[in-house]
Amino acid sequence: MPQRIPERSEIPVPYTWNPDSVFASEADWEAALARVAARVAELAAFRGRLAEGPDVVAGYLELAAELLRESGKVGVYARMHYAVDTLDQAAKARVDRSAALAARLGAAMAFGDPELLAVGGETLARWAAEEPRLAVYARRFARLAARAPHVRSAEVEELLRQAGEPLDAAAATHGILANADLRFEPATDGAGERYEIGQGTINALVTHPDPAVRKSAWEHYADAHLAFKNTMASCLSAEVKRNVFVARARRYGSALEAALGPNFIPPEVFHSLIATFQRHLPTWHRYWRLRRRALGGGPLHVYDTKAPLTSAPLRVPYDQSVEWVCDGMAPLGDEYVAAMRRGLTEQRWVDVYPSRGKRAGAFSMGSPGTHPFIMMSYNDDIFGLSTLAHELGHSMHSYYTRGAQPFVYSFYGLFLAEVASNFNQALVRAHLLKRLQGRDEQIALIEEAMANFHRYFFIMPTLARFELAIHERVERGEALTADWMNGLMADLFAEGYGPEVVVDRERVGSTWMQFSTHFYANFYVYQYATGISGAHALARRVLAGEPGAVDAYLGFLKAGGSRFPLETLRLAGVDMASPQPVEETFAVLAGYVERLEELVG
Repeated sequence: MPQRIPERSEIPVPYTWNPDSVFASEADWEAALARVAARVAELAAFRGRLAEGPDVVAGYLELAAELLRESGKVGVYARMHYAVDTLDQAAKARVDRSAALAARLGAAMAFGDPELLAVGGETLARWAAEEPRLAVYARRFARLAARAPHVRSAEVEELLRQAGEPLDAAAATHGILANADLRFEPATDGAGERYEIGQGTINALVTHPDPAVRKSAWEHYADAHLAFKNTMASCLSAEVKRNVFVARARRYGSALEAALGPNFIPPEVFHSLIATFQRHLPTWHRYWRLRRRALGGGPLHVYDTKAPLTSAPLRVPYDQSVEWVCDGMAPLGDEYVAAMRRGLTEQRWVDVYPSRGKRAGAFSMGSPGTHPFIMMSYNDDIFGLSTLAHELGHSMHSYYTRGAQPFVYSFYGLFLAEVASNFNQALVRAHLLKRLQGRDEQIALIEEAMANFHRYFFIMPTLARFELAIHERVERGEALTADWMNGLMADLFAEGYGPEVVVDRERVGSTWMQFSTHFYANFYVYQYATGISGAHALARRVLAGEPGAVDAYLGFLKAGGSRFPLETLRLAGVDMASPQPVEETFAVLAGYVERLEELVG
């Protein structure tokens, strides 16, 4: 593990992603941006004319798809440069310009849905059946008709879309603070050696075997955020107010309904998840008790919840992780593995290692016409392998969707996204548990599993409870302050950790500040928990060799946004409208705890 964060220029090119595959040069990017900007005006030729007939509607939708596709590539290229160096002001300017273009394009298309609704659902369905160019849009028309109560007039829609860019300012500010402006005091080990803290190294430091490193890293990371708590609170408050405003503008009963409604996910799915999570908190308390005992029986602090339980943690260089991930995904067939390996090697999908200024976290991103790229900060350990598998799940989902679906259905939405990512982790983990049979290896693998469950089945449901509370508070007309949010966050985590973990309320309370993207995606975090549940249900079928399970899963990847999310998952073999998948996944979690109890004594 590096004690110093390298400069971007020090990272070997094969371990960086390839923006040149999107545009060969910045000049080509400039030309594409100018080309889209010049053609936005062509959309105005269709305004007020969509009722004229199917030929006009087809022309409008085809032009819109063409411009959205090219605008998407413009945005991907800009974000690729900025994500890996948030200190690069020229890259930041390109991100802003691409966002402005997207907002302008969205505003220019604002008349479309209101005019299509005015045509009428039955007429649109008939046109889709009669006009070959519109056949592909039949499901889009049906979905639009179902959303009719929440689509406003062309003037209001245009205003809402124009407001999108300035309303994104809160998210941008929080992100700049977290990724570019925060300065962290170094962590130190028992001998006084210093370890540089950054967004790309914090996860490795809080899993370090030296308790002094874990403690100082965790505390200094939290303290840097706390120094800006009021600014970050102002950002998050503005974002919540934005969500409440948009929900009311679109005539939803709440911000939660507005977030779930466009994907036709009933709020009961959210509330059922939270209730099931709270019922199973004793499983987490059992795990903390086990961990406290395994670490010597003394006080267990939050910074010890990822402490290694073996003196021989698994070291996994990146190239080894590529091989093991490919081996683990073999049940899905040669075509899947070959496409994934090609992306990892020849096509340079992945930006691998930490570097100075690189933004926090890991993610997959792309657009139709680009590779499904991955940004991460790999630290040569089993957790890095797990993150790679996770993000490859997203990227392969995009790869199959874009290969099978037309542009209109090429985006599958957040509810489905976390299924594919966690599915990959489940398959790779099962493979490694069979392959690596040593006691220390088994402990390390189960620790990785527990770390993954800790994030997606403990942290995220807790953040979802927090997110619901802050939106409901604003909906009641009450204020959000840093101290109030810190107190709420500390209370929720104290409930989750139970009596086994010592909770530093101020630092634990700052957790919401440390998620500088998640709370700006409007009720995103709960989908990590539904995603891991759906993933394990589907993975269980594949691993058991059930007939048709592989084809059903690949069909799920190819379906993209062509159906409603719950329908897509039912066709793949899991009903997320039922609490059963969440209950079954808690049983998987309990099984890992039981096995770990056997291994550590």
